[in-house]
Amino acid sequence: MSNLKLRGIRKAFGNLEVIKGVDLDINSSEFVVFVGPSGCGKSTLLRMIAGLEPITSGELDIGGERMNDVDPSKRGIAMVFQTYALYPHMTVRENMGFALRFAGKPKDEIEKQVKEASRILELDPLLDRLPKQLSGGQRQRVAIGRAIVRHPQVFLFDEPLSNLDAELRVHMRIEIARLHKELKATMIYVTHDQVEAMTLADKIVVLREGEIAQVGAPLQLYDNPDNLFVAGFIGSPKMNFMAAEVVDRDNGKLVVALANHGGTKVALPIADSSANKGDKVTLGVRPEHFADAGKGDSDITVGIDVAEHLGQTSYLYARAPGGEQLIIEREESRDHGALDSLTVAISARHAFLFDAAGKRLR
Repeated sequence: MSNLKLRGIRKAFGNLEVIKGVDLDINSSEFVVFVGPSGCGKSTLLRMIAGLEPITSGELDIGGERMNDVDPSKRGIAMVFQTYALYPHMTVRENMGFALRFAGKPKDEIEKQVKEASRILELDPLLDRLPKQLSGGQRQRVAIGRAIVRHPQVFLFDEPLSNLDAELRVHMRIEIARLHKELKATMIYVTHDQVEAMTLADKIVVLREGEIAQVGAPLQLYDNPDNLFVAGFIGSPKMNFMAAEVVDRDNGKLVVALANHGGTKVALPIADSSANKGDKVTLGVRPEHFADAGKGDSDITVGIDVAEHLGQTSYLYARAPGGEQLIIEREESRDHGALDSLTVAISARHAFLFDAAGKRLR
């Protein structure tokens, strides 16, 4: 177990800078998830921590020691990749113990470490099988076991579940969460799937174009996004965004008119003095925060395109008269699919407001 400090970390490939000055603290035993869209730099940042990519500038500290120029094998890390990379001619037991044999460890020590990892991952019945005799989830558990036997200070996971089907991904998420709880190890996990991030992380690092957009606990990011990007990325289904304009201030509230909803006005409890009358802004409302008509602060009417019924919850994919797309969540609703339109209410206390640059107004 170990803490990490990243200070001014940058990575450039020629003239192309892909990591643009990352400062981050990761505490010992913490489960940290790097999340963001494809190309945001999350895997590159992970590979720099692992030593698989050289650091262009900045300082990387693991366990109190500078690691910029330390060989990957001496950093006290173990990495689990998207591909299992198991040796097809070796049994599970041999695959898990390979790194220890390569390092010249005694046979009895290797056997002890493999048995302990096998117990943790519930692989005992599979130890004498070849990789071709395993399911995808079992192969990924073997790959994780190969990392566990090394007793690293830090575990690094690079999108380890992306090759699994939906059901197996859910199962493996639970397995990895259980593993973290049992090992109490420092883990850094890369994914583009924000559901994985929300369910696994102690702390989420949201990356955008090589920079940190926001860092925080999962529900902190969900409830208090700093900007339009984080608000739209964290949450499934994503937050709805509606074009608006500041029209007034009233008793400490900021009043905005919705562009695609007939100028409907919403008065938000926002004291931010940087917003002025006439400013173009964006109103954000999560799907679950639309109320029944008349039970919020302002009503809007939308046309329903598709109703997605998932049992207890339904998602209505709707559109405003101006073409703006919205997703509305309804509980135990089975009849909305037959409707052409629906009137719902916006609750101002649950709404978010962002300026033209995407910064949240508070």
